[in-house]
Amino acid sequence: MNVCRASLNEMLIDKAWCTCASLYFDKRLIKIEDRGDQPIIAYFADGTTAEGDFLIGADGVHSITRRQVVPDGPKPFNTGLIGFGGFVPHSALGGRAIGGRVETTFGQSGFFGYGYCSPDPKDGAMWWSTQPAHGMDAAMFRALDAQALKQHLRGFHQGWHDPIPGIIEAAENIVVTDTFDVATLPTWSRKRSLLIGDAAHATSPHAGQGASLALEDAMRLARLMQEGQELTATFQAFEAERRPRAEKIVAIARRNGNNKREFSAAGAWMRNHMIKLLLPLGSKGMDFMYAYDARAA
Repeated sequence: MNVCRASLNEMLIDKAWCTCASLYFDKRLIKIEDRGDQPIIAYFADGTTAEGDFLIGADGVHSITRRQVVPDGPKPFNTGLIGFGGFVPHSALGGRAIGGRVETTFGQSGFFGYGYCSPDPKDGAMWWSTQPAHGMDAAMFRALDAQALKQHLRGFHQGWHDPIPGIIEAAENIVVTDTFDVATLPTWSRKRSLLIGDAAHATSPHAGQGASLALEDAMRLARLMQEGQELTATFQAFEAERRPRAEKIVAIARRNGNNKREFSAAGAWMRNHMIKLLLPLGSKGMDFMYAYDARAA
């Protein structure tokens, strides 16, 4: 199922409010204090604190919680690819009948993908472009004005098939991001703090599974918490269950990213034919990733 993350966030927030959960925004964690005889305390940059029986760090690839749980652990690794993306009206896809699928195109250098993500014809199509960095990071691209950024995309994807040129012309509010992942952590928990999602197993976007893994984590952790085990045992059981799956997908995503780098004409021809050959043969082997049911795990 394709859905805008903003729409998903709205649904989750609405559900949380309906259960009378307390939500706070614009907080930046700076440290955690965990003394066994007292509640665990989170300290924020604005001078406020929060305390509780345990702390779940779901704070992403640049996780501050990770630094507290694994002080000498690996840092986010820049994979050398830049991601561009955004939303366009349905009309930019030229009426292509692709249903809930996404269409993807590999070039001699880089990659482009698009698909429908909402029934709203005004902004219900998503797109993204992945390119080698060539000495520029995301911050440098974000410093460009909108026309310069669009001109870069026109130049990079010049000559690519329809509807890619039309999508670029229709694009507004283009988001630019560096592409990171994080090497295997020695542990996902420390005392009463646990890492989940990208904080525990940050993956590059090349398998399309980062948000899905985080949602799976949240569901599986909630189910384990309901069993009422001692906290340390729950955290250990969560990591033992989730680590093999997450790390396998992180490795697949990094491998997939290698297909979006620079290729010679001969190298691109070879890659394309290998993809045509291997995708049908390996599709069943991807069921572990795409057909996974967290409810039944």
